[in-house]
Amino acid sequence: MAEAHQAVAFQFTVTPDGVDFRLSREALKHIYLSGINSWKKRLIRIKNGILRGVYPGSPTSWLAIVMATVGFSYCEVDISMGLVCCIQRCLPERCGPYQTPQTRALLSMAIFSTGVWVTGIFLFRQTLKLLLSYHGWMFEMHGKTSHFTKIWAIGVRLLSSQRPMLYSFQTSLPKLPVPGVRATIQRYLESVQPLLDDEEYYRMETLAKEFQDKTAPRLQKYLILKSWWATNYVSDWWEEYIYLRGRTPLTVNSNYYVMDLVLVKNTDVQAARLGNAVHAMIMYRRKLDREEIKPVMALGMVPMCSYQMERMFNTTRIPGKETGLASACPLAITDVLQHLAESRHVAVYHKGRFFKVWLYEGSRLLKPRDLEMQFQRILDDPSPPQPGEEKLAALTAGGRVEWAQARQTFFSSGKNKASLDAIERAAFFVALDEESHCYSPDDEASLSLYGKALLHGNCYNRWFDKSFTLISFKNGVLGLNTEHAWADAPIIGHLWEFVLGTDTLHLGYTESGHCLGEPNPMLAPPQRLQWDIPEQCQAVIESSYQVAKALADDVELYCFQFLPFGKGLIKKCRTSPDAFVQIALQLAHFRDKGKFCLTYEASMTRMFREGRTETVRSCTSESKVFVQAMTKGPHVKADLQNLFRKASEKHQNMYRLAMTGAGIDRHLFCLYLVSKYLGVRSPFLAEVLSEPWRLSTSQIPQSQIRMFDPNQYPNYLAAGGGFGPVADDGYGVSYMIAGENTIFFHVSSKFSSSETNAQRFGNHIRQALLDIADLFQVPKANN
Repeated sequence: MAEAHQAVAFQFTVTPDGVDFRLSREALKHIYLSGINSWKKRLIRIKNGILRGVYPGSPTSWLAIVMATVGFSYCEVDISMGLVCCIQRCLPERCGPYQTPQTRALLSMAIFSTGVWVTGIFLFRQTLKLLLSYHGWMFEMHGKTSHFTKIWAIGVRLLSSQRPMLYSFQTSLPKLPVPGVRATIQRYLESVQPLLDDEEYYRMETLAKEFQDKTAPRLQKYLILKSWWATNYVSDWWEEYIYLRGRTPLTVNSNYYVMDLVLVKNTDVQAARLGNAVHAMIMYRRKLDREEIKPVMALGMVPMCSYQMERMFNTTRIPGKETGLASACPLAITDVLQHLAESRHVAVYHKGRFFKVWLYEGSRLLKPRDLEMQFQRILDDPSPPQPGEEKLAALTAGGRVEWAQARQTFFSSGKNKASLDAIERAAFFVALDEESHCYSPDDEASLSLYGKALLHGNCYNRWFDKSFTLISFKNGVLGLNTEHAWADAPIIGHLWEFVLGTDTLHLGYTESGHCLGEPNPMLAPPQRLQWDIPEQCQAVIESSYQVAKALADDVELYCFQFLPFGKGLIKKCRTSPDAFVQIALQLAHFRDKGKFCLTYEASMTRMFREGRTETVRSCTSESKVFVQAMTKGPHVKADLQNLFRKASEKHQNMYRLAMTGAGIDRHLFCLYLVSKYLGVRSPFLAEVLSEPWRLSTSQIPQSQIRMFDPNQYPNYLAAGGGFGPVADDGYGVSYMIAGENTIFFHVSSKFSSSETNAQRFGNHIRQALLDIADLFQVPKANN
């Protein structure tokens, strides 16, 4: 009980002689250091807010302008053109600290200099925003840059090279533009033409024309009004309606997973690997809080929006409660993202038990060796789970309505509320698994089993509501399961790249595989969370578990490493690697199902403020013609090459349009929401929004902060990650073009569908890639 006494700052006992106080100096010391640490963070945030608010200005630049003004005045040169004298005349006389003429003159020059400084900052930001609104550079052929774009690039480089902090460019990013209705509908009709016969296309064209002429103008006016008022006309509605209002389970349907390095292994010691990883994550969080992370820059000069990073840590999705309004309208029920400014602990799950592990001792972040010791204490703890505790996390894996009701009924008071708060207020969630997973090139199924374990586990050893769950397997391999509402995959990928790089290159291990340094055995052990779960709640937990297990058991996941070639040889085909893979997916899908389908590829819109994603409709008329030519009889290779290049150019152009705010689906989605708010019925929008995505795809970025030099560390490759199928009779495909010589694929489908088979489709993808490469006589390694 020593640690329990240390956790209390003071105790008192009532005696006949009065009240006897017993103070704990150690506890008071920790409280004092914790308070000091909190105030330091507040001061850092205030300082960063000021520096960010005046970027690219700085206190030094302000002082330089003041000194220049004073210096010219000393030389009897009035660079203010009389403004200093005007300011001096406006100052009150014979009061305050500026009674002498010299003091009044200095104060007037300081006011003038401040005005010049603020005006310069404003002009800089407006100029940079204007420059960043130009996207013509994206549509120019590689190696054929126009003179205008070259001048533009020089201007952007000059204005974005002032050592920015993470959020320095936020106010300089342009707003996402609202596309014209006519252009959006034209692009939409073009996207569905390869999927419809003449009669179906004519019907859809008629609906679209009617919508464009009658309904759309009114809806568009409201949308433009919102774009003027809101920072981003899409993102808040996208987060709310696509994610937070969803009532289906998060597991498989929404959350996605991220894999570890798969070709190298730093240590087999589970607690040690976890100690380094958690320490690296909190180091990243510290950099995030201090805005010391450099903003992601396209081409090294065009800043990307960083707002999604704000909720990476200390964030939990709280299930929405049913209200009177919700009873009448189920769509009124919405989850909430709870984000805290600070959290000093992580919640840990192991063998059916929950623990709370402090990350700090006073104001000092625990070292990796101390964290390893704490996690090892949990691994060595023989205590059994409390009644109902083992499968408790299944509540987060089942239906959202059931979880919200159970949370309100059984977790709103007492020890259950305190323990649930410890989980929901944690920096993130950690799962210590008892099984081992890794990728063995000799055992192809190993990568798929590893992916399945990350995607859903056993349905009760992940807390699916947390912003992310860090998963640690028995053999030291790690992975992430990530909630999708708060951010998109590149954001968590940025963190993960930092963690893997810091773990490997900076923290390291001893020869025996333990973290470096010596542990502090005086640290209080992890705190076991206490529960009082009645039988009624246990029944709800079991019901949620069965729902989640049915979903998990229905998912077929096929992950594989494509070894014949990577982006190095694809570039010799004079096309983008992404277009190459997307066209191969179209060929593979046609061979798999004998038909084309509506295809979703996620692209980012982070060149705009608070931008998230846009859809690229990858099944185009050009790709259809190419696929049909590949599958129907012999053709001259030169003709096939020409058809492929047309399909590739079309795909690249659509991707650029999506990135620059001229996509199709987000605009139609927002118009649909406006129609619902106004009570306007639109058959066209209703049909568009109900179309199933039977092939949902996403490319995972390999490197954003380039911690690993590919020449020095060629085998330090993570395998990317994946997600469940969007449609019951469709496929989910994510891929990472991992360097010059390999591509990782994650293909998902459902066993319950007779039309799909993930492994069969994966084999078709392999063959499609090889067949397209053969068109260009690209030499390939042995498969």
